[in-house]
Formats: sequence, C-alpha cells, structure tokens
Amino acid sequence: MKPKKKLGQNFLIDKNIIRKIIHTFNIKESDNVVEIGGGKGSLTEELVKIVKNLMVVEVDSELVKFLQDKFPEVKILFKNILECDFEKDFFTKPYRLIGNLPYNITSQILFKVFDNRKIITDCLFMVQKEVAERMVASPESKTYGILSIFTQFYSKAKIEFYVTKNVFFPKPEVDSAVISLKINRTISFDDNEDKVFKQLVRTAFNQRRKTLKNALQKYFENYNNSLKIKFFQIDFDFSKRPEQLKIEDFVYLAKNFFAIQKSINN
Repeated sequence: MKPKKKLGQNFLIDKNIIRKIIHTFNIKESDNVVEIGGGKGSLTEELVKIVKNLMVVEVDSELVKFLQDKFPEVKILFKNILECDFEKDFFTKPYRLIGNLPYNITSQILFKVFDNRKIITDCLFMVQKEVAERMVASPESKTYGILSIFTQFYSKAKIEFYVTKNVFFPKPEVDSAVISLKINRTISFDDNEDKVFKQLVRTAFNQRRKTLKNALQKYFENYNNSLKIKFFQIDFDFSKRPEQLKIEDFVYLAKNFFAIQKSINN
C-alpha cells in the first residue's frame, strides 16, 4: 500500500522511535486508549501488547481492512477523526489519546480534543516540530497565538522529544516532535464563559498587530453598544497587542465580558 498524499500519510518506520513513544506514554493494561490514525499499525502493534481496551480511528479504507485483518481483537473505526463524536464513538469512561497526527489537520484535531476535555485524561501526539513549539510558546514571542493559549489553558503541555524526518516513509519536508498533554478537566468556566473566552482569543489574534482595543472592535458588532462601552471601561490596558497578553489576561477579559453581559440582560 502506497502512502496517500491527499490524506497526509507519512508512516513511522523506526522501531526505536516507536518504542520510545510507547515508553513515554506509560500505558497500563486497564487504560482506555484511542489511537488516531492507525496507519500500517506500527504503534498499534505495540499498544495491543499492553492495553486491553484499545480503539483505532482510521480514515483510509484500505488501511482499515489491513488493520482489521492484522488486529482482529481491536475495534477499528472507519471514520475521519474530525467527524467523530468523542463522547459517543469511543469510551463511556475517560480515555487517553495517542497518534501521529496528519500535519494538515493537527490544529483542528487539537481544538476538538480541548472541546471534549471532560472525557479525555491525556494525550501523546506526534506533530510537526513548529506546531509543537507554537503549542508551548510564551507571550511576546512570534509563535505565541491561538494554539498556544488554548493548549496551555486546557492542558499542561510538554515537548517530550524531537523526531527527525528520516524516520518516516515517505520522508516529510519537516521534522516532528512528540508532545504530551495532560488535560485540565477542572476549568472553572461554565459553557457560556468558555465560549466567550475562545471567541475573544480568536478575534484578538486575527488582527494580532493591532492594539487589543482595535482588534476586538469586530467582536462587538453583534452586541449592544452599552456592553462595548462598559467592557472597555474595565481595569485593563487595552493598548497592548494580543501577543503581549498572558492567558490569565484573556480569562479576566472573558469573565468580565460575561458578567457585564449578564448584568445588562438582567
């Protein structure tokens, strides 16, 4: 089976790296594990030796058949991970995620993981090196942005080790990194506050070179003007650029926005 470029397939072929990933994941027999993108089963082969409750999601029909034949004891789900219902398609109890993520949809997968953080305990992902470094970037840096804030707010992230492009077939153009995410499942936001937080972060960084006050103008287009006036009167320096703000700043802004909106509606 030839790797399919349109599916972003780059198969990991180095046994030493595979063993290192498994060792870093530190799985137990009783864990519930979902592997994203089974590929040719290089990780699956090691996972199945340890864990009883394993599910594999694979979007390539040829590889699904291959995996089903090779691992008849494992449930192979033929589906795009972005179309999966993380609460219904996998386990009813909290589970762990592992996988070599397709570079072209990495951010989308991560955002979906964060949206489903109540059912996920932790993740170990192989991602593009530059993406991993964006995930752990600090304020004031060029790589700090939406992915950095979401990753660090919804999880505790750590780059475990880097992986050269030479251990894949076909060889990608970039190096990779293995990053662990310990999901924060006890965030003190309700769903409405969480929605505001995400919208504020996205709106701000869509115009990251502007001051925060100017960058957020578009956000208020669908809201009462009095809400906008009161929001920009809170104790905060709106002359800063989005990349200068810490995660706590966005939390503060989201909580104030929601509180002001609530008071106006009441």
